[in-house]
Amino acid sequence: MAKSIVTVLNELIEISKDGEKGFRKAAEDATHPELRALLSRRAGDCATGAAQLQQQVAALGGEPEESGSTAGALHRGWVSVKAAVAGRTDLAILEECERGEDVAKARYQAALDEELPPQIRALVQLQYEGVVRNHDQIRTLRDRMREYA
Repeated sequence: MAKSIVTVLNELIEISKDGEKGFRKAAEDATHPELRALLSRRAGDCATGAAQLQQQVAALGGEPEESGSTAGALHRGWVSVKAAVAGRTDLAILEECERGEDVAKARYQAALDEELPPQIRALVQLQYEGVVRNHDQIRTLRDRMREYA
């Protein structure tokens, strides 16, 4: 059974909100100024994406999701516990960000498997491409840091 369009979009809003909060927390914890700036930009991108999806949900007459998921909050909590024990290096931050982007990629891929109206599909596809770019950029930075670690 296909999910409703509002349900699909609200799931993407949750993952976008999770990404925004995760990237903001990562930016706060990063030590390198350029990494902090990059992570802050990614948080802003996630916030923009969530707002675009919320507008679509409202236009469809649905109630847009306003916050991230419970799983995302638990993940951020786990990251904080791990950081307190292990020390939160920029490399560890990038590894966590990549894991978060892996989840986002999977959620967007699942959304694109649903039947969506063309305008909404185009938005989801565009945002998915942004998630892939974020993921690849984070992975490249992580790999570079591993070389110097």
